[in-house]
Amino acid sequence: MPGPMGGPVRPGGGIPPKVKDFRNTTKKLINGYLAKYKIALIIVFIFAIGSTIFTIVGPKILGNATTEIYTGLVSKLSGGNGINFAKIGQIAIILLSLYIISAIFSFIQGFTMTNISQKLTYQLRNELTQKINKLPMKYFDTKTNGEVLSIITNDIDTLSMNLNQSITQIITSICTIIGILVMMFSISWQMTLISLIILPVAGILVKNIVGKSQKYFQKQQEYLGHVNGQVEEVYGGLNIVKAFNGEEKVTKEFEKANQQLYHSGWKSQFLSGLMFPIMNFIANLGYVGVAVAGGYLAINGTITVGNIQSFIQYNKQFTQPINQIAQISAMLQAMIASAERVFEFLEQPEEIETKKGNIDLVKLKGKVEFNHVKFGYDPETPIINDFNAKIQEGQKIAIVGPTGAGKTTIVKLLMRFYDVASGEIKMDGHNIKDFERGELRKMFGMVLQDTWLFGGTVKDNIKYGKEEATDDEVIEATKAAHVHHFIKTLPKGYQSVINEESTNISAGQKQLLTIARVILANPKILILDEATSSIDTRTEIQIQSAMDNLMKGRTSFIIAHRLSTIKNADLILVMNHGDIVEQGTHENLLKQGGFYAELYNSQFEVEN
Repeated sequence: MPGPMGGPVRPGGGIPPKVKDFRNTTKKLINGYLAKYKIALIIVFIFAIGSTIFTIVGPKILGNATTEIYTGLVSKLSGGNGINFAKIGQIAIILLSLYIISAIFSFIQGFTMTNISQKLTYQLRNELTQKINKLPMKYFDTKTNGEVLSIITNDIDTLSMNLNQSITQIITSICTIIGILVMMFSISWQMTLISLIILPVAGILVKNIVGKSQKYFQKQQEYLGHVNGQVEEVYGGLNIVKAFNGEEKVTKEFEKANQQLYHSGWKSQFLSGLMFPIMNFIANLGYVGVAVAGGYLAINGTITVGNIQSFIQYNKQFTQPINQIAQISAMLQAMIASAERVFEFLEQPEEIETKKGNIDLVKLKGKVEFNHVKFGYDPETPIINDFNAKIQEGQKIAIVGPTGAGKTTIVKLLMRFYDVASGEIKMDGHNIKDFERGELRKMFGMVLQDTWLFGGTVKDNIKYGKEEATDDEVIEATKAAHVHHFIKTLPKGYQSVINEESTNISAGQKQLLTIARVILANPKILILDEATSSIDTRTEIQIQSAMDNLMKGRTSFIIAHRLSTIKNADLILVMNHGDIVEQGTHENLLKQGGFYAELYNSQFEVEN
């Protein structure tokens, strides 16, 4: 039983994704997005039906030509005029005209449907991009980057492609089935009943084979995941495997998983592969029945030879739309599953804007106050218990403590990536919840341990925080970050493009570029999270000097793991288990001989 493109249809060849709520998701897609294209969809519907009708009529007219040739040959043998080529020519012209009109209709509906699907894709991608910027950080803590990217790329593409194909195919398949049945009954109801008898037999066989093959396909997908995961894990840590002589062990584990994949894959593919020969055999039995019945009816003069030819053509075409509908059901399942994930993403709760009034940022100096701040990523398990601190403008504040103490969390709360569970954070006497988030974040400049540079020129990356900066300002910032000389050595200088293939830029040099970006932005509050971790000792001395100059007159928060880098901080906040356990200058904290002194001395011993 041939598929729509001429190949065999293999039910169970893939497992359709599960849909949680097919009905509501479909309603959202239709009412929320497709409704605005109502006129265009009507055009698609009309022209799809027209294209199908003109195609269906073709075999009947072609049968008339066959009858005319047969009648002419019989007449010639009986001493008559023979074949009427003029009439056959007229039939050929009519047939050609029908096929041309059908092709034009098909082109119009295809063009219109493609336009609808691409406009819908464009709209959804825009909405997803805007949504990303409105989602709270806690959403991204629960999702991997791959999951979010999959929604924006794979799900949107699946939705667009399947929407484009499925709607047209549903219309044409239904019209084809109805049209062919009408044409078959118009030729001979007896032959039509013979053709229809094979359908229940075919349906029973399909159901049994699909039922058996489906469970093996599920196992195949499961084992394929195991094999892929094992390959990724082993080759990702190949040096460790070799270092511990684990090659034999991982090879045996792979062989075991691969053996399971082989057995399930063989059975699933074999069973699904039976579909074509079995259905082809049943279809051939139907053709035999039709041919015998047609011959008998032709002898009795009930139908013509051309009608038999037309009927056999219709009979062959009849199973094609049935196969298409089976495929369309899987396409619809995949389309609605993708739409459901997209809608779930778009319906995620957004960051709550709590702005109360216009606050003049120019007048702010950078005084920060934490009052009884409590916070936890999970409300049941708070990380910050009762954080209190008062930071004067222009102070250099170091936040230190062991891993998991809450150092980075404090900075996230300060920039309102998250909101406090209780307590408050004030900036120059204003609760930060009274600021618009975007306005608040203009106050900050961040240099993180993990560098982030986008694909673009060196100059564009440095100007990211200050697009209106002049070339002189850019150069001044890069000189302060001790990276100007390096940029000049690049092939195109400041116009050199940074991308994944920029192997001539080291991690330390990338870090220097991000530092130059912050220097150019000239923020009132600096946040440095191990900003010199990727820089060698000599460069670190240079950059530390530049940072000291930059931090003068600005409130600066330094998250430090290497305590030797924050000796000259105005105030050191020592955190442990979400609370400030000690605070003071480096010298005072060492004299106290408490938690900080213990941390510093243990680190000093390790470094020496």
